[in-house]
Parts: sequence; C-alpha cells; structure tokens
Amino acid sequence: MSLLATFETISKNFKLKPQAYIIDNWIFRLHYKASVLIFLVSSLLVCSRQYIGEHIRCIADGGVPEHVMNTFCFFTSTFTVIKHLDASLLDSGNLAHPGVGPYGMNSTDPIKKHAYYQWVPFVLFGQAIMFYITHMLWKKLEGGRLRYLVDGLKLAAFSLAEEEITVRNDKIPSRKDKEENIRVIREAFLTRVYINKSWSIKLIFCEVLNLLHIILQIYITNKFLQGNFNNLGVEIMNDGLESNVDILDEVFPKVTKCTFYKYGPSGSLQLHDAMCVMALNVINEKIYTYLWFWFVFLFICTALGLVWRILTLFLHSNSKRFNQMVFANTCPGKLNPWNVLTVSKRCNYTDWLFLNYLSKNIDGMVFREIFIGLAEELEEKESSKEALIMSEEGSKYD
Repeated sequence: MSLLATFETISKNFKLKPQAYIIDNWIFRLHYKASVLIFLVSSLLVCSRQYIGEHIRCIADGGVPEHVMNTFCFFTSTFTVIKHLDASLLDSGNLAHPGVGPYGMNSTDPIKKHAYYQWVPFVLFGQAIMFYITHMLWKKLEGGRLRYLVDGLKLAAFSLAEEEITVRNDKIPSRKDKEENIRVIREAFLTRVYINKSWSIKLIFCEVLNLLHIILQIYITNKFLQGNFNNLGVEIMNDGLESNVDILDEVFPKVTKCTFYKYGPSGSLQLHDAMCVMALNVINEKIYTYLWFWFVFLFICTALGLVWRILTLFLHSNSKRFNQMVFANTCPGKLNPWNVLTVSKRCNYTDWLFLNYLSKNIDGMVFREIFIGLAEELEEKESSKEALIMSEEGSKYD
C-alpha cells in the first residue's frame, strides 16, 4: 500500500468531526486528538519508502555484498567519530561529512553510536496511544452523566408541536417531553442525585494528569534521543550560519560509519569499513524538531488551562461579571444579573462547572430557560427555608 493510500485510510477512520457531547475543553482535545494524529502521521512517515527510498544505503569494498552490508548496518548500529565532528575541518574542506573519518580495528577514539532509528516508528506509535489514555480515563470517570441529561434536549429549541417529530435520523421532542427533560435537569441540581463533588475533582485530576503526561513525554523523548532532545529547539534557533556543523548533524547524522567484521580464508579477522547514507534521518530531524515546538506549545497551553481552572474555582461564586462572561457565549441575550448571582451563590463548584458544560451541549434558548427556572426554584427554596427558620424562632418566644 502506498503512503498516500495509507493516509487516506487513516483519514477515513480518524475524522476531526464535531463531538456529539462535549465533556472537555479544547486544550484537552489537543492531547487526544491533535497529538494522536501528529504521532500517527509521523509513525507512517518514518515507515515510508515511497519518497525517501531505502532507509539506509552503505558504501563498502567488494568483500561484503551491498544488501548484506545495508541489512547489517541497519539492524546493528552505525556510529560517528566524535573528534571528526569538527566545524573548522568541515569548513576548510578537510572533512567530507561531520563525524565521518578514519577509525581502525584497534582504535580508541571515542565514538557516538546511533541505534534509535530502528525504534522510531514503534516509539512514535506508542506515544500516540499514551496520549489517548487520559481521554479514555476521563470518559470512564465521567460516566456519561452529561449525555444522560442532554440526550433529550439536542433539538429541544424546535419543540413546537405536541407530538415528537422525526427528521431524517434526528428526533425533535414534543413540548411535553422538553418540559420533562428540563425538569429532570433542574431536579438534578436541586437534589444532587446525578451530580456530586467528585465530578469536578475527577476532571481536574485528568487535566493535571495531562500536564504530568506532557512532562513524561518530554522525558521519554529526551531519553530516547540520548539526552539531545531537551535543548533541541533552542540550539536550532541559536545555530548561526558561520558553521556547517549544527545540532541536527550531530543528533540526526545523514552520513555515518559502520564496521563489518568477518573471518578470511585463513581464519584471520577482517574489517570492512562502510560509509552509510541515512536517508531516514532527513525525516527524523523534521519530526523531532516539530515535536519539540509542539511539546512546548502543549505544555504552555495545559499549564495555562490549569491556571484558568484555579481562577474559576475562586471566582465562580464571587464574581457576577465573571459568570456573565462565562455564560455569554452560550446563552443569547444578557442573563438577569440576579439569576446569575442566585445560581452561582447556591451552587458548589462541581454544579457550576457541570452547568457550564451543559450550556455547551444544548441550544442557547433552552439553556436560558433552564438557568432562569433554576434560579427561580433556588430562590423559592431559599425563601421557604428562611420562612421556616423565622417560624421556628417565633414559636420559641411564644
């Protein structure tokens, strides 16, 4: 199968289509949608021979067949000679390729082995799976609560008839069903049957897990590239044009050395020195350079997302303007400030957060109806409670 055909297969099974039920935010989706797609595409690229040809081609003497040398050098490890990673020699024309130079049978010159390229597709695919795990965990912990409440209200804004209407595969509930579904949601908030304090804790836990996971991914990638990943992007940006040896030539060498040993006819050990062209590293350097900047971007977004979460924790019940700003994009018109204040003051953070996500899953007019009705019921409940307390106090004096 060609590379383009493979991409077509992935695109059919990995469409970035809108979610039926929103249970997370765009930062969360960067982890399990964008990152997973990036790693899957990268894994396919390093497996492709359609555009880069053979992953490795070695030049050696006639003592070893070419296909044997290519196979041997790919499955063992190639290397570069550290003393030949010399910019001055390269610039003066006394060195053909960075890290490639004389290295005899008993040489004690320090070398740098390169064996990671054998594992790149497996590691990238494994990282793609790891990025999806947090999403799967959150879906399990969330337990379908939002879906249970939202299921009957997707098209409730069009509920004008007394009977349920089916349009293609979608169902528009009757006015009676709409009112019943709205009543269920109000009772959920008033009685705390479906919503509990652990809902927000679990979401925040998964968001913290995302931050820890991106740190783990940076550590894994740095370890995989023998400690050369952490400063990769910084060194690329700092590399000037005065030298022909840059960080990419050291981490992802395009030309390396390989040594093949065999016994001659008389039993003496023979060394066959080879120079290998690493076509695969042209792709690897682009992938890992992009991943460095992607990890930095993802880390910053995730950290800022947690800062926002902490702000909402403190502001949700203390700031009327903050609540108006949060619900402004999901509810047409301006909500009555008293309603906002009533609901936010009497809801714990879990209920407030759940209400916020509920607003993203249903039509704005329907949500406005739920919000205003909830404020009225909370106010009525509070008034009844105050009247009962006053009555009990009055009976004491009697």
